[in-house]
Amino acid sequence: QFNLVESGGGLVQPGGSLRLSCVASGFTLDYYVIGWFRQAPGKEREAVLCSSSSGDSTNYADSVKGRFTASRDNAKNTVYLQMNSLKPEDTAVYFCALGVYSYCSGYPWDFSSWGQGTQVTVSS
Repeated sequence: QFNLVESGGGLVQPGGSLRLSCVASGFTLDYYVIGWFRQAPGKEREAVLCSSSSGDSTNYADSVKGRFTASRDNAKNTVYLQMNSLKPEDTAVYFCALGVYSYCSGYPWDFSSWGQGTQVTVSS
């Protein structure tokens, strides 16, 4: 069974940083695409970044360019989302998800297994 668990969320002041982790179990990350999405209250789920099996990442949200990066440690079966210079508008529940295809996508329907999400709140 493919399972993903996010962690690392919390309350942070504007300008601060957080690193989210997405730990996979039931499969080996090496061959899979992992997407990071977020959903703010009253808004649709939006793609943030996607990490390919090679470790490259694709950015899908202009608002996070230059501030968020995705990386992975296959030995730990973990993908990370490093978030710097956080802004109040980054407040959302962040999810990681397993890609159905071998390439990155910004569409939620191209992802199958989803984690439970981790809350990120940026506020002073």
